[in-house]
Formats: sequence, structure tokens, C-alpha cells
Amino acid sequence: MFRRRLVYSFLIVVFVLFLSTSAFGAGFALYEGSARGNVLGAGLTGSADDPSAVFYNPAGITQLKGKQAMIGVTAITPMITVETPTASPTDNDFKRNWYFPPHAYYTQQFSDKWWGGIGLFSRFGLGTEFDPTWPGRYNSYLGNIETVEINPNVAYKINDKLSIAGGVSLMYMSLDIKKKLAPAVGSPEFELDGDSWGWGLNAAIHYKPTDWMQAGVTYRSRVSQNIEGTAKVNPPVPAALLTNRNATGDVSLPDMIFAGVNFNVRPDLTLGGGLYWTRWETYKNLQINFDQPFGPTGARTTSTPKNWDNVYRWMIGMEWKVTPNWDLRLGYAYDQAPEPDETVDYLLPDADRNMFSIGAGYHRNNWALDFSYTLMIIQTRDVVARPADGILTSTFKDGTAHLIGFSYTYKF
Repeated sequence: MFRRRLVYSFLIVVFVLFLSTSAFGAGFALYEGSARGNVLGAGLTGSADDPSAVFYNPAGITQLKGKQAMIGVTAITPMITVETPTASPTDNDFKRNWYFPPHAYYTQQFSDKWWGGIGLFSRFGLGTEFDPTWPGRYNSYLGNIETVEINPNVAYKINDKLSIAGGVSLMYMSLDIKKKLAPAVGSPEFELDGDSWGWGLNAAIHYKPTDWMQAGVTYRSRVSQNIEGTAKVNPPVPAALLTNRNATGDVSLPDMIFAGVNFNVRPDLTLGGGLYWTRWETYKNLQINFDQPFGPTGARTTSTPKNWDNVYRWMIGMEWKVTPNWDLRLGYAYDQAPEPDETVDYLLPDADRNMFSIGAGYHRNNWALDFSYTLMIIQTRDVVARPADGILTSTFKDGTAHLIGFSYTYKF
């Protein structure tokens, strides 16, 4: 009874954490599925040998005996400076915020052929905040996108070398963005606030041709979200039709492919890597539909072009079993940014980045603790002014993020 109450209490806490989760990823995708996965990356898609396989490669759960569970969190704090030479002040920093995307998994073996697993995680999130008076406020000064995803899976072991899996995801998404409107109407604050539910499918394969090599591929479909909420103007300007309105918008979140391979170089050392492919071409524009005429032109629809590109994250990771109880890990990733020069904006002042990770794991009997630290270094990027969009001549510079991961695993 105590164990059951503990599990219920944990699930409630995890769900509350998810509803306050946002972060800063390439685009706004999140790949932080576990502390171990934060370092090994796509290598864990290949090995898929702990409960976070539900995230990285559900077909791999056929390697997990009995019942197993994992819980954890990755704490993320991003920082970037936007230099605007034609405005004052010229250097504008992110506000230093922390975000906490959690993860939770449970797997169970039903027979020699069938397994089940369920995960709670976030694959998309965005958190950016500048001072409301900064020069770029007419484009954006605050953006929050939060998601929580429930993903049950069924896995089938075809033979000792090959397993497959499939699942369905139910995703909740909320959005909150703020900016200032044009000085011609008094520069009131504009806020778009809404949420929605969407669903998607996933499939995976895990292949172990030899004892020294494992490989895997996971596909997750796009998720269409029809966000319903309100467009708020404070203070309202009735003469310019700038008052609160009901608003809707469609967002198509991209499909993803994870592909990885893992090599057992020797009994105490593994080396793996691969890629994540995120098809951001689905994000063509941010369109807002109002239930009444809005703004000086009386429009019922506004559309901001995005036209994002498909991107890759390339990864390599190593795990060394230092002692029977301790593991050490090192990893590197190169992450592409999907925003083209023609549409990049201050809602997400993004650029390609390099990621350097280190981690450790301690396991004993039927439990394990994993830790990770990642330093993300975001490349400098110059942006050409687009006055109609509120974009100034800008340089995105000094971009960094610190990611601290923790996971706890228990085998029942």
C-alpha cells in the first residue's frame, strides 16, 4: 500500500512539473530523455538497455527483464546576448531562468515475446524572456511553449537479434507569447495565450546482429495542434480595434527520426553515436485567427512566415565501466538550428551549437543513479534588419546553456 501511494504521489508531482516546463532547444525540440541519454545520445538509441528506451528506442525494452522504472529531471538554464548597434542599450541579455523538463518511464515483461512500456516526457519546449523595454520588444520579449506527452508502447521480440515496437502519443501543449504593439497605437502589450491536445504515432526497431554491436531506429510522427485561447491587449485601444479577442492557431509539430549504433569495444567500454533528424519543414508560419476584426486594418487573420528547415543533431558518446558499480561517460553533439536568416526572430534567437557532455552512473543491486552535465555553446549569428517584423540589425552572441541531468532507476 505504501509503495502504491508513493507511485501515485510521484505521478502527480511529475505532471505538475511538466505543466511548468519549457526550455531552449534547436528550434524548440527537446531531446533530453534521461541523464544517461543526455551524454550518450543516439548511442542509447542503439543500445536501448534501460527504461529510457521508451523515449530513445521502444523496441529495446525487450532487453529489460521483469518490471523496471525510471524517474528524473534535466535542469536547463539558457543565456544569450542580442546586440542591437542601432538601438540603445546595445547589449540585451536573456533573463536567467531555470527550466526543469522531467522524465518518467515504466516497462514490464509479459512473456518471452511481449513487453509493454509507458513514458511521460516533453519533446518540445521554449523559454525566452527579455526586459519588456528592450529594443526588440516590438517583435517579442517573452515566449513560453510547454508540452507534456504520454506515450504507451508495445514491443515484440521476433528473435534474439531483432525486436520491433509501436506506440501512440497524447500530447498537451500550451503557448504564451508577449510583445509590444506599434508606438502609433500607444505601444500596448499584446499577449497570445492558449492550449490544445494532439496525438501522434511512433514505431521502432532494435537489431543486435552480434554480441558487440547494437543498432536502432525510432520514428515519431508529426503532431497537429489546434490551439484555442485569447489575444489580450493591455491597455486596450478600442479606436484601433485593439481589444481582447478569442483566437485560434494551428501548429504542426515535426516528425522525428532517431538512428544510432553502439559498439562494445571491450567488456568495460562502449562507443556509440548517430543522429536525430527533425523535420521542421512542417513549421511554415505562425497564423493567428481572431473571432472578430482585430487591429487598425480590421483583419481576422495574421500570419508570420517561419519556413524552418529540416535539421540534424550528430552525436558520439562513450561509456566506461570503471568499477563493478561506477560508470563514467563522455559525449559530444553538433546541433543545427532550423531558422533561416529570412525569418529568424527574437522569439527564439537561435544558431547552431556545440554540446559537450560528461556523466556518471552508480548502480547497486536493483537500483541505479545517473548524473550528467552538458555545456552548450551557441554560435554567433548576424541578423539583417526587418523593420516590418520588429527585427533590428542584430548579433546573437555569447550564447550558452547549462544542462544538469538526474535519473533514478529501480528494478522491481
